[in-house]
Amino acid sequence: MSDSKLIRGTKILTAATFASKLLGLLYIIPFTAIVGQTGMALYSYGYLPYMVLLSMATLGVPLAVSKFVSKYNALGDYHTGRKLFRSASIVMTLTGLLTFLLLYGLAPTISTWVVRDQSVLEGGTMEDIVFTIRMVSVALLVVPFMSVIRGYFQGFQSMGPTAVSQVVEQIVRIAFILSVTYLIIGVNNGDLGVAVGFATFGAFVGALGGLAVLGYYWFKRRHFLNEQLAESTVNHNIPLKSMYKELISYAIPLSFVGLAIPLFQLIDMFTVVNGLIARGFSKEEADVAFAVIAQTAHKLILIPVALATAFSITLVPTITKSFISGNKEQLQTQITQTYQIILFLTLPAAVGLSVLAYPAFGALYGLSEVEIGGEILRSYAPIALFFSLAAVTSAILQGMNRQKYAVIGLSLGLLVKISLNYWLVLTLEELGAVVGTYLGYTVLIIINVWAIGKFATYNYTLLLKRLILIGIFAAIMAGSVVITRTVLEVWIPLDTHLHAILLVAISTIVGGAVYMALSIRSHLAGKILGHRFARLKRQKVLDSNS
Repeated sequence: MSDSKLIRGTKILTAATFASKLLGLLYIIPFTAIVGQTGMALYSYGYLPYMVLLSMATLGVPLAVSKFVSKYNALGDYHTGRKLFRSASIVMTLTGLLTFLLLYGLAPTISTWVVRDQSVLEGGTMEDIVFTIRMVSVALLVVPFMSVIRGYFQGFQSMGPTAVSQVVEQIVRIAFILSVTYLIIGVNNGDLGVAVGFATFGAFVGALGGLAVLGYYWFKRRHFLNEQLAESTVNHNIPLKSMYKELISYAIPLSFVGLAIPLFQLIDMFTVVNGLIARGFSKEEADVAFAVIAQTAHKLILIPVALATAFSITLVPTITKSFISGNKEQLQTQITQTYQIILFLTLPAAVGLSVLAYPAFGALYGLSEVEIGGEILRSYAPIALFFSLAAVTSAILQGMNRQKYAVIGLSLGLLVKISLNYWLVLTLEELGAVVGTYLGYTVLIIINVWAIGKFATYNYTLLLKRLILIGIFAAIMAGSVVITRTVLEVWIPLDTHLHAILLVAISTIVGGAVYMALSIRSHLAGKILGHRFARLKRQKVLDSNS
């Protein structure tokens, strides 16, 4: 398989992932308008345990299966990949069933972890948490099996089925969530707990949509796949025990590292509400703070994260090739390029989101909770850089077959978060959870960065120089945004939804223009983004000669 085909496939999958994340942000706006921040908190109580158990059930199966199938396909052995597919389909169906029963049965216990003091509850809130968890648990019956099909297609370097099914799954899920919650609350004036419970059931409905797409691709391509199987002249006849041993060696590190954000959020779920109630907050006030941290502000933060990874992820597959071939010079260049793109795109986006936190939150979610939402977002926005660096450094270590250091880093980061989070919430209130995430991710990133430096003999000198320059430009950009917003608020104060939108739009345009002007004039953009700015360089030469 050619590098161009690999990169093209990776771009397709990255574009689909970015589209799914963007849709995931956009639907939160009308969904929050329907159920409010307390409804968003209830939604998180069900969805976060589901995400953790889903990752445990699938164990990084899509990528692990794709690596396994691709390896044996390259050896001309299509029988081994098909054998794994059949066996893994059965195993994933069983693990899906077991995790469904586990989550469904543990729902009452999990609800008591979320709210330890049941005297603070009003009405049927505890029953609402149990109902929400049980409704989302049904998706575990479908999603693990679906991950095997996606991985099998990816093993043939066919990213289209995974990409299309991801987007369709998200669209179907969102359509169901918005329609069912509007019908229950907006039309029938029904109960919030019932509406949110059915909203989490959208994970199952969306999974059925994704599965239907994969079924279409399977029947469309089954003749081609069967022809390859029939023409296969090699069969390693690997026992299932050995097959799964190899598969698990790929899967467990990938699965654990992929759990980073959900695990950090799960710790928040069990500590933020209880800690804030212990500080004297009402249950509703604690729910609102947790909803902002886990959902509304978090979704905004993931925009620069998704954008940065979309630009950089195409470089990661080539790192494996350079490392294995021993091409140290090329490996250094690729690591530098990956780091630079992340810093160049994510740092200014995170800074800009922080200085525009209040109008940004108000523009998307309204002004009713803008004080607490803006306060949390202003402090939490820079975590976007930490999320991006953690994801990319973990991927680089994976490409170098040193993923165990990413696992060690995440384990220590989680230990820091678990040890300090409740105390930080008691001390700093809702911002304590934000500080806990910063501390945990700092530990993770330090270990990843050290491991890359050690095993790739990577020199960070050039990168530090670029980081200083990017930081200076981001600071100048932030100053221009603050000045613009301050001047604008004389005529358009932050008191209506429209004013919030105008403040964000105009300030973002000014800040983006300042940052790009500085980057282009200093040639920083050209050095980092390469061919993407070749046209600007040529235009600059023409202008100087005219």
